[in-house]
Amino acid sequence: MSRILVTDLDGTLLGGSPDSRRRLRDALERHPEVTVVFATGRALDSVRELLRDPLVPRPRWIIADVGATVIDGTDFTPVDPLQEQLRTGWPGAAQVRAALRRFPALRYQEGVVQDGRCSYHLTPSALTPELTDAVRALGCTWEYSAARYFDVLPPGASKGNALRLLARKLGWAAEEILVAGDSLNDLSLFRLGTHAVVVKGAESALLTALADSPHVHRPEGYGAAGILTALRAMGWLPPPATGGATARQRHSLVVGYHRPPLRWTGTHWRPPASPNGILPTLTSAFTDGLPGVWVAALAGNHAGSTHTPPPAGLPLSLVPFTSAEWTGYFHRACKETLWPVLMSAPDRSVHDERTWAHYRAVNARFAERISAHAAPGATVWLHDYNLWLVPGLLRATRPDLRTGLFHHTPFPPPEVFATLPAATEIRASLACLDWAGFHTAAFADRFRHTLADRPGRPHTAVHPLGIDRPAIEALARDRAPLAPPAIGLRVLSVERLDYAKAPVQKVDAVARLLACRPELRGRLTFRLVCPPPEPGITAYDATRDLLEQRINQVNSTWQQATWKPVEYVPRNLPVTAVIDEYLAADVLWVASLQDGMNLTAKEFIAAQAALPRHRAHPPGALVLSRHAGAAAQLGDAALLTDPNCPEDLTTVLSRALDLSPAERRTRMDRLAGLIGHERPADWAARIIDEIRNARTTPCI
Repeated sequence: MSRILVTDLDGTLLGGSPDSRRRLRDALERHPEVTVVFATGRALDSVRELLRDPLVPRPRWIIADVGATVIDGTDFTPVDPLQEQLRTGWPGAAQVRAALRRFPALRYQEGVVQDGRCSYHLTPSALTPELTDAVRALGCTWEYSAARYFDVLPPGASKGNALRLLARKLGWAAEEILVAGDSLNDLSLFRLGTHAVVVKGAESALLTALADSPHVHRPEGYGAAGILTALRAMGWLPPPATGGATARQRHSLVVGYHRPPLRWTGTHWRPPASPNGILPTLTSAFTDGLPGVWVAALAGNHAGSTHTPPPAGLPLSLVPFTSAEWTGYFHRACKETLWPVLMSAPDRSVHDERTWAHYRAVNARFAERISAHAAPGATVWLHDYNLWLVPGLLRATRPDLRTGLFHHTPFPPPEVFATLPAATEIRASLACLDWAGFHTAAFADRFRHTLADRPGRPHTAVHPLGIDRPAIEALARDRAPLAPPAIGLRVLSVERLDYAKAPVQKVDAVARLLACRPELRGRLTFRLVCPPPEPGITAYDATRDLLEQRINQVNSTWQQATWKPVEYVPRNLPVTAVIDEYLAADVLWVASLQDGMNLTAKEFIAAQAALPRHRAHPPGALVLSRHAGAAAQLGDAALLTDPNCPEDLTTVLSRALDLSPAERRTRMDRLAGLIGHERPADWAARIIDEIRNARTTPCI
């Protein structure tokens, strides 16, 4: 559930003692899952100046000019079409002032910047029906507060109406919002049916108007103290810590990744099956003695997991999320909104403000936990697009930290990134990084161009991730004696179900190959090991349906007796079985439309290269997408293919099947040299050292 604090400024957020303001600010910094919205009569320039005050929390959204202005608090740009809608019918300040000159009691507030409204000083006795009728004749509305301020506004403008439109746009429900105020021009906020708090010392006219509103908190605290009391009473913030509370341990290194290195089965923790990837890499680094803590999510119903600690040597800090929160954040925002753009397929991206609110909330919870664990001046190493908003949150609350982020996925071209509705918000956060890492120079270059107009851009570096080569080689040598004799030609793909892996395109290419090369019928088998995504991800359902349909069609067309051209394995295999698949393959076929690295290609090379050169069966060939990060490292030692071109996909596969044993060995020798021998744990240590030594100017 979102938690939205909408607060007036003067007399409310800015009210009370400096100590109470400091306590509220600190509490909001510790709990960035509470989104702060200003709702003020001030103009935007005045709010900007106010934000220089260190006791003022940073707002995510700003409703200014008594509701005539709505601003994004990250970059101070108008939220359109909301602002345009609120100002519909505004005749302009010149016409308003000219029409109201006949009321001498009105004194225009000279020197106060006003946008989309006209503000006057007026005594209560001069607030006459004649004056208000003149305002209505202009097609405008008015607000009067503190027995002094008279604001002429566009007909649809008020703080309450601005909040109503903003909440509708962002998918906030009334029960997710707490409004706070002290003046009569806040009354429209209180009429929206949300949670509400009237701080002590509020205008008597407001108290009278809300006398019959039981849902309004009326704490015994002025300004910020009253807001803090209400937030705690609602359970949005914890009660103040007692003297006996134990402080959370602080670390010089905090790693943030949305996945834990272990999976809770319901009864015990289970490590990942593969020895490769970022989870085993980080696990190895920590068990090798890397000092620090790993902050990860614990999603869904995991009762009991908190009572069964993970194995020793893994300093985990697990942030719990409900199934609904995880679905909105990961299954929807990450996989349906961000993933298609990362794969340079923006037409597949679906943006929904409610699920994006989950993304913000999860990132805020991560930022809070990371900040709580981080010692002064600590190093923070974030991973992947799942935590894109954390850098901005940390820079706002913990500018002492050194923060880096490694992108394991591709990074899209700037024009593709810009298609995200939240692109401005994400760019503002990424600009707050000190360091950003990538698998390839091309991805790093795209990142730099995406942030080209931002001040204080992070340092970038290219560090392609490798594999635990000794582990793969040892498994390959152990499994080789068990391998069955080779029969026919076997083409292998091992990949999770994802349209970005081009599984349907590969099945279509096999069909074309069989059509043009009759001699391969009955001899060629395409073995597609394609496990499904985790339950709840629906973004790939259409891909699965089409894939299974095409497999059935191709097999129905070409199968003979006991042979069929496509063997489909829609499940996870243990690592030993994957090694067996590598050893039996004549071709490993990696045809990703986009891929950050592709460690499967490197595992295949390590497994094949581990076997004796004198064995009868020659090593397999690697057909590798030009759009996989591994292609930048392996080059033309692999047979490079473009999966966007159906003819190329078929032609390069055909060529791989025709390679002579001598050319297979030559290519495999080159590939084995190119993947190197660096331990993934050493890769991690080098990156951490770079983050510690990187520093950018503060983001704006």
